[in-house]
Amino acid sequence: MATNKQWNAPASDPHPQVPRKKRRIFMWVFLAIQVIFLIWVLTGASSGTGTPDDCGTLSRETCNDAETVGTAFGVGIIIALWATTDVILGITYAVYHVARRR
Repeated sequence: MATNKQWNAPASDPHPQVPRKKRRIFMWVFLAIQVIFLIWVLTGASSGTGTPDDCGTLSRETCNDAETVGTAFGVGIIIALWATTDVILGITYAVYHVARRR
């Protein structure tokens, strides 16, 4: 006996779910931190320029040199903090990304 069964495709969903757009919160936080550090470096570098009025017994040239060295150390510390922060954020993102894939 032969039966004539036809295969019927499953009924399509009248309201298909639209995939949610990924929110890139981490990217925006990361970029905001980069902007903050950039402003901090620029502000720190520009703060070293001025007139050496409070140098006491130092000559004007020595005072300018000391001010320049202090500014360089300050900007160097800010850049070191910036790099450390970026490494920590990168590791945090990697751990978050790996944990989310499971």
